[in-house]
Formats: sequence, C-alpha cells, structure tokens
Amino acid sequence: MTESSTEPDIDFSQLPQVDQTARPPHQRRPRFDGDVSELPDRACWALQHLLTRRYISAEADSDVYAWVLEYRNELSVRLSELDLLLRIVEATDVAFVEQARYESARGIKLLRREPLGTYDSILALHLAQMMRASGGQSVLISREEMHGLFSGVLNDTDRDAVTFTARVDGAIARLAGLEILRRSRDDEDSYTISPVITAIMTASVITELQQQFELLLNGGVPQEDPRDG
Repeated sequence: MTESSTEPDIDFSQLPQVDQTARPPHQRRPRFDGDVSELPDRACWALQHLLTRRYISAEADSDVYAWVLEYRNELSVRLSELDLLLRIVEATDVAFVEQARYESARGIKLLRREPLGTYDSILALHLAQMMRASGGQSVLISREEMHGLFSGVLNDTDRDAVTFTARVDGAIARLAGLEILRRSRDDEDSYTISPVITAIMTASVITELQQQFELLLNGGVPQEDPRDG
C-alpha cells in the first residue's frame, strides 16, 4: 500500500513572473585612465559618430544607429549643451546633428565639417528632388544623366567644356564618397540614390540651393568652391 503524498499542491500561476527579455544591468568600466563619463560606452561611441560624421544610417551602421535610438534622450542633452540638435528621421532610419539657430553673443559653431562645393550642392538638390518624386522607390541614375542636369548652365566661369565636365565629375565623386550616391554593381557609370538624401536636404536647404541653381542658369557666377584655389 503506497503512502499518499502530503506535499501541498503548488499553484505556479501565483509565482512572480520573470522578465525574460530584460537585459542584465550594465556595469560601466572606464575606457581609459581619467574617464569620468557617466554615459555607457555605447552612448559615448554613438556621440562620437554623431559629432564626426554627416549622418548615421541603420542600413550602413545598424549598431551605431541602434545605440543612438537607445540613448537618444541622454545624447540630446549632451548635444544641447553644445548648441547642437539631434535629428532622427525614422522614416528613413537616419540620424544626424544640426547646429541650433539662435542669437548668441558668445556662441561658437562646432560643426565645421568640410562644406559641399557649389556643384556638389546643386547635384544633391536634383537628386533630392528626384528621390522625393519617386515616392520612396529606388532611383537609378547614370553619369550621363547627371551631366545632363547641368546642361542649361551658362555662366562665364564654366564655359570651358573641360573645366565644366571636371566640376560635374568632381561633384559625382564627392557625393559617392558621402554614400549619397552608390555605384551600381552592374555598371560603374550608374548609381543608386540613397534615401538618406531626403533627410539631409531639408525644405529650407532645397529652397536655398534652388536659388543658387537659378543663378547659374541665368548666367551668374557660382559661389567659390572651397576646394578650388
């Protein structure tokens, strides 16, 4: 004859639930002697990328972009102390930093990145307009088509065909270096326009560049390219 069990029944539904998705607490360790930052390593690295690059995209830098999203509040505070604004365009998964615009007697501009030249900017203008018109679809453009965008330019400075061609080719190379243009694998003279351009080229920037392009079309002299001289 077996003895009946005297152990009480346990209602497992009454036990406290354990969050299986929660990450263990992060114990921060100094990265170097004298490191007194209160931010986690990933937040510090995200901040460094934001300050030294034109933009961060989830497509090209998924880890860094994820850190920006995770620490967006802390990063916004640190950037605000420097008169900088964190911009995150979730529609295109892009993050970048802008200089805050306000009247300051002692304010200093910290974003001193290499500026785009006149032809770089105007090419970017056309690409942004094409990307917006595509409704989010991929846009493929050839080198010849990009040269054609400048076919109406009549200013005296660039009437020399060789110089004119070199300027447009230089603009293509510049935007390719910024990953705004991506060379096609099938044709080295064809490029895909990155959707990141719609985040960088804001409405105010487009309006300003459109005025510059109209100046060129009307025979005006473009602004001095910072890489010439």
